[in-house]
Amino acid sequence: MKFSELGLTPELLKSVERLGFEEATPIQAQTIPLALDGKDVIGQAQTGTGKTAAFGLPMLQKIDVANRNVQGLVIAPTRELAIQTQEELFRLSRDKKVRVQVVYGGADISRQIRALKDAPHIVVGTPGRLLDHIKRKTLKLGHVETLVLDESDEMLNMGFIDDIETIIHEVPAERQTLLFSATMPPAIKRIGVRFMNNPEHVQIKATSLSDSLIEQFFVRCKDFEKFDIMTRLFDVQTPELTIIFGRTKRRVDELARGLEARGYRAEGIHGDLSQQKRMSVLKSFKTGKLDILVATDVAARGLDISGVTHVYNYDIPQDPESYVHRIGRTGRAGNEGVSVTFITPNEMGYLRVIEDLTKKTITPLRPPTNAEAFEGQIKASIDEVSSIVDANGLDRYEKAAAQLLETYTAEDLAAAFLKNVTKDADEVPVKITPERPLPGRKGGSHGGGGSNRGGNSSKGGYRGGSSRSGKPAERRGGASGSGSGSASGKWNKDSKNSGSDSRRKDSRGKSTDNRRKAGGERKFTIRDKD
Repeated sequence: MKFSELGLTPELLKSVERLGFEEATPIQAQTIPLALDGKDVIGQAQTGTGKTAAFGLPMLQKIDVANRNVQGLVIAPTRELAIQTQEELFRLSRDKKVRVQVVYGGADISRQIRALKDAPHIVVGTPGRLLDHIKRKTLKLGHVETLVLDESDEMLNMGFIDDIETIIHEVPAERQTLLFSATMPPAIKRIGVRFMNNPEHVQIKATSLSDSLIEQFFVRCKDFEKFDIMTRLFDVQTPELTIIFGRTKRRVDELARGLEARGYRAEGIHGDLSQQKRMSVLKSFKTGKLDILVATDVAARGLDISGVTHVYNYDIPQDPESYVHRIGRTGRAGNEGVSVTFITPNEMGYLRVIEDLTKKTITPLRPPTNAEAFEGQIKASIDEVSSIVDANGLDRYEKAAAQLLETYTAEDLAAAFLKNVTKDADEVPVKITPERPLPGRKGGSHGGGGSNRGGNSSKGGYRGGSSRSGKPAERRGGASGSGSGSASGKWNKDSKNSGSDSRRKDSRGKSTDNRRKAGGERKFTIRDKD
């Protein structure tokens, strides 16, 4: 369902369009209409499914910007989530000009007090700091019309249940309450019974990819190795239309610049881009003027893009549901798709929960060697030469060609031409700033080694040296070939990446027992810059 069908005001739709969102996620599509009708809602869905917009848009629609009282209150378990929620509410309300303030512990309270005196329409905060402001009488909740409890089960786990009940008593009884939680333990149900008015319970089941047409692979490598490995994979996998996901805005910017420097038609999108730039990039990607879109999770959420053949997770997402939404950009409408996730050794633990969620094994993939990548480049260059010859219009050059043939053999001239169109990666070194690995979740560690898929399992958490330089395909025009590299049986996963999947995978993700689904090789077109 599209956002335009949910009953939102033009102001909010304009902000949604500014962010590039088109399709609502399941939790958004089911809860927004109920909340707009004024009903209390319990939304149960995994993290990373777009819950902020699910409660944020209905709350923002009710805000009277002329009323300088706090009309909306969002309680979040952590400062990180509170800040993230405040930022997203700000972006969603940019055209309505709703004032949103965040308060959390560990920050200068006097600065927060001054901000609260500036009459925000919505306050987002952590339980402890909200109580502090309530006791100081610097936060008055007598005019709150919408109360949101976000990540309620996490607040329960952190021991905030009593604080939450105290805060709820400060809010008018005549209000709308929206409660969101990934799970529904008894204590959360009791909140629904005691403090909500006949709530509608919307439960979104975890997405399963067990029957999908997406082939999922992971590559274990160090952070500084990712870029060269990824571009070598481009050479042998020959993707047509690609999305690369990065964890941070800086990462997205650096990846886009690095890919462009190596001749790929790539651009990035994230929350800091202007509306005009964002829409321009998306339009170029949808119309085929770009081959690679680099994006953050927030920027790519809700985008309606068809024809994506490959998704590369440059950074593994922290939330398993985000992984599902990322790779769900490919393999649509009955088409096959490929996803490749790059994982550093101490992030290997995140695989177990992702596999449990998707109910599908993620297959280890050995990176292609420089020689294999070069073979792919040569294949692409041969196809480019063939397209030039097939285009004809060579009459004006025949006399010069005859003169060259008097001095050089045809093989020498063909080799020189191939050398010219096959760009050496070493000429364009790219350095990507390292990012910190994901932290371990409370109750377990990731594990960093071992023979079981490269990492040991850990209770309560996620699952869990090669040559740096490669020879990526650095083409600046023409079309690459339909295949690349040597025979598929040649690229077998090595002992470091051994896994439970009995099939042997090459760098293109092909099974050596030829069990890959039919559908033919894919072409990857690199277009000249305008």
